[in-house]
Amino acid sequence: MTNRKPAHLLLVDDDPGLLKLLGMRLTSEGYRVVTAESGQQGLRVLAKERIDLVISDLRMDEMDGLQLFSEIQKVQPGMPVIILTAHGSIPDAVAATQQGVFSFLTKPVDKDALYKAIDEALERSSPAMDEQWREAIVTRSPLMLRLLEQAQMVAQSDVSVLINGQSGTGKEILAQAIHNASPRHAKPFVAINCGALPEQLLESELFGHARGAFTGAVSNREGLFQAAEGGTLFLDEIGDMPAPLQVKLLRVLQERKVRPLGSNRDLEINVRILSATHRDLPKAMARGEFREDLFYRLNVVNLKIPTLAERTEDIPLLANYLLRQAADRHKPFVRAFSTDAMKRLMAANWPGNVRQLVNVIEQCVALTSSPVISDALVEQALEGENTALPTFVEARNQFELNYLRKLLQITKGNVTHAARMAGRNRTEFYKLLSRHELDANDFKE
Repeated sequence: MTNRKPAHLLLVDDDPGLLKLLGMRLTSEGYRVVTAESGQQGLRVLAKERIDLVISDLRMDEMDGLQLFSEIQKVQPGMPVIILTAHGSIPDAVAATQQGVFSFLTKPVDKDALYKAIDEALERSSPAMDEQWREAIVTRSPLMLRLLEQAQMVAQSDVSVLINGQSGTGKEILAQAIHNASPRHAKPFVAINCGALPEQLLESELFGHARGAFTGAVSNREGLFQAAEGGTLFLDEIGDMPAPLQVKLLRVLQERKVRPLGSNRDLEINVRILSATHRDLPKAMARGEFREDLFYRLNVVNLKIPTLAERTEDIPLLANYLLRQAADRHKPFVRAFSTDAMKRLMAANWPGNVRQLVNVIEQCVALTSSPVISDALVEQALEGENTALPTFVEARNQFELNYLRKLLQITKGNVTHAARMAGRNRTEFYKLLSRHELDANDFKE
């Protein structure tokens, strides 16, 4: 046997003796094994546990192996399944492989043939066997797996990486995974949301400050560049960084030195920079909102995280994983989603991506009194999500847009008057209008 990463296998057979024998054999080979004596029991196991491969007998009462395979694909598309039978025939084998069964083996199963089929199924399907560096990323999606391959490659050097993705897709989790896979993994990973803090506070957080630098600075304070020394600094929502700080960040990237606020001394740093944004930075550059030279410094490698709608095959896997986490924290008796509930989760649009899925499942666990999450409860949670709170950055951007529109309506498009009411100079006000793609002329009478 060749060395293999441990995988979690589900064995399904209505013969308890054969089930026990095969389970012992595979356990001795280093696999984690769970067993079920019927197709229905196997589906219940899949709802509760994270399985990498299913091995099922073909001939079983109530639900045979092919019916089980069909049910598995409804709730966990792409799950590899190997069918075993003592009544092997060419029509059975053809029917099984046409439906998508990975392999069809005849009992008594040759040991080496079974091990080979297991290895090939796990390799080709690339199941979500957690490697330590990306243990927080649960996926079987080919899109995500290709992204993770790229992430692991770029992790080996200090090249700057810009992660693009909609809100809720997991940009910080991917950045953490890159850090974990890098030679810097034993050093700090420090993250900051550049759009969540006022300019002066963000500057102080990043670069630190000397005593007396501003009112309230009663002592020296190191910034996040220093806190991340030897490790990785993750700049989330870099597209929302104020223009003056973009200049200072560019200088840091060029010189590998930082100067705390109120200090006249530069400090050398050894930090890897990862950044992320949900914004279209080339468009922001065209509007003069983001520096082109900084963009090219940050965007040496670009990684784009797919939306949850683009990786629907991950929804059952994520949903079951998140359900177990939520249940362990709040209601250990909650075990699974009903079949209809899982179908509804897979059919949803998920504009809020994985973050929205987390919220829906937390709501379901909080509101259920049953071990099985019902379709009606999922429907209720999804309807509630339609009025869910936006992120801080989304809420701020929406407020700015509404505020600017109201100012322009009141002043009938008079930029000078509107800027004065907003407490901004004309240049700053024009930049705000540009950022939100507003034209003052549209408000003139």
